[in-house]
Amino acid sequence: MQSLIKSLKVLEKVSEKQPVSVGELAKMMSMPKTTVQRILWTFHEAGWLRLVEGDMPRWTVSPRVLSVRPSELTRDGLAAAVQEPMAELHDATQETVYVSVYDGNSAVVVVDRLESPHPVRAVSPIGDIAPIYSTANGMAILAFLPELQREKILNGELNAFNPATITDARKLRDELALVRERGFSINRGYYRSGIFAIGAPIFDAAHQPVASICISMPDSRYREDKIMAWGALTVKAARSIGFQSSARG
Repeated sequence: MQSLIKSLKVLEKVSEKQPVSVGELAKMMSMPKTTVQRILWTFHEAGWLRLVEGDMPRWTVSPRVLSVRPSELTRDGLAAAVQEPMAELHDATQETVYVSVYDGNSAVVVVDRLESPHPVRAVSPIGDIAPIYSTANGMAILAFLPELQREKILNGELNAFNPATITDARKLRDELALVRERGFSINRGYYRSGIFAIGAPIFDAAHQPVASICISMPDSRYREDKIMAWGALTVKAARSIGFQSSARG
């Protein structure tokens, strides 16, 4: 099992850093070069990775990965339901809008995005994986997970990404309680310095948080006096998505 997990982490790292060499991967992952090489060739033989020849051969992800997608991204699932609410939230706030899904473990993955028209804006790529405990989309989901799931994450490893990251489980519980009380999360630069965001959970028909939507902006445009208005708009968008996606998917 550990070998499989290690191999999948190599695949994820290639996706994040591509094109990337064996040596670069080995250094980034603190793994023997021979081990990384073996994993890469195994994925290559299976069709998931491809080798780009050159002065220094580098690895990239194969288009085969497009054949593997969660149900949320099917034509009749979440991908279809988010389009109109995302556009409305984007038009109302003029900020970048993200929709993320919970990976079932301790992270959220960006599955859709509408960029802010402002020259200075916060942009993460579709497919970006972020920790559930320090992002607006992540905290919006984490706050409403069943208690056992939530506590497993809170009692796990809470790494600091900058001085603002909340790594104290007790403080994080207090923050999540506020999220449940007001219905939306606030990320005050907890993950990426200078990037603020407001997120709200998207529930399925069983009222389980399966995804989330947020607006993201640089700290220069963040205003405390607009939090409640932004939060209300974000919650409205999330609610208009939730049961639509459940009914379709």
